[in-house]
Amino acid sequence: MVRQWLLLVYKIPREPTSGRVYVWRKLKQLGAIALQDAAWVLPQTSRTQEQFQWLAAEITELRGEALLWEADQIYATDPDSLRLRFVEPVEAEYREILAALKGKDRDLAALSKRFQDVQVRDYFASELGRQTRKKLLAAGGGACS
Repeated sequence: MVRQWLLLVYKIPREPTSGRVYVWRKLKQLGAIALQDAAWVLPQTSRTQEQFQWLAAEITELRGEALLWEADQIYATDPDSLRLRFVEPVEAEYREILAALKGKDRDLAALSKRFQDVQVRDYFASELGRQTRKKLLAAGGGACS
């Protein structure tokens, strides 16, 4: 179980608001979880570290400040709560894809694309993700990676 994390803490000017919105959208796209307003966390992997480093550089270009921290989880009241905050939304999206696969007017290309988007944020290799991939491939959605 992953217990190493990356923390991004940043400050960005209020104006123009487009910079703040850009950073927020990018964090959501990565599947990062907000610990506080401007403190976000991802499980530590080479990919997430690279993504946070790029985002920190972009924040600096927007005249902001960014700190990127590597952290070990030393103590938590509920040790699995942070991991579950990553797993639950991903598994909900996998369930939606599985439900859509049962429909008659399913768009396999769109479902495969959606699966790929979810899979990027599946930092804990969900068993439901493996099942979803298998069912997509069986249905002819061959673009699954």
